[in-house]
Amino acid sequence: MLLNIKNLHVSIGGKEILKGFNLGVNEGEIHAIMGPNGTGKSTWAAAVTGREGYEITEGEIWYKGQNIVGMPPEERANLGIFLSFQYPVEIPGVSMQNFMRTAVNAKREYQGLPPMSMIDFTKMMKQKQAMVEITEKLQNRYVNVGFSGGEKKKNEIFQMAMLEPELSILDETDSGLDIDALRIVANGVNQLHNEHNAFVVITHYQRLLDYIVPDFVHVMYDGRIVKSGDKKLALELEEKGYEWVKDLKL
Repeated sequence: MLLNIKNLHVSIGGKEILKGFNLGVNEGEIHAIMGPNGTGKSTWAAAVTGREGYEITEGEIWYKGQNIVGMPPEERANLGIFLSFQYPVEIPGVSMQNFMRTAVNAKREYQGLPPMSMIDFTKMMKQKQAMVEITEKLQNRYVNVGFSGGEKKKNEIFQMAMLEPELSILDETDSGLDIDALRIVANGVNQLHNEHNAFVVITHYQRLLDYIVPDFVHVMYDGRIVKSGDKKLALELEEKGYEWVKDLKL
């Protein structure tokens, strides 16, 4: 199993957010996590990726056979975990080209590989840009500075394509996207998906799942998963809303 989360309890500032979260993800799978605001969807993503300020008080996070609780975020990233942020940050003064080349070569160094040559890097960058329909002008712009909401989300998928992670967590990647941008982002994910990697998509809305079809859908409420199923569960949520999940039990 690629990712196995067991009885995870996470607190922020002394307040418990996750209250016994369990999830198993195998290579080749796409999972969707849905639920109302404040139920802990982004918290579990932060806990898996090692974000500061999220205290794990109980439970384990197993990734590729090792418990990564306490592991620094950069080491988790080097092991192949990627998080697409709900609100991507801007980095003034740093071009996309320099940012991505540094990130790619840092991962290669961790893997014991030599730095990628500029010729090979440029070729790879053009290939991945085409995947998410981003113009070459992107590489000379500062990271996310002056980008529209849709451009920022497409840029996140581009970064994911460049880093080729085994586990990608997409935190509300569809937030604020129009239909065209949503299609482009989803197409990028679908092209990157293969039998050796896995995706966990966090979303409020069923519409994203028309483009990225999940193998499993999980409903979160009050810090834990209360129901799991296939894509039909997302359609049921769309029809009934989130109020009905309060009394659900796995």
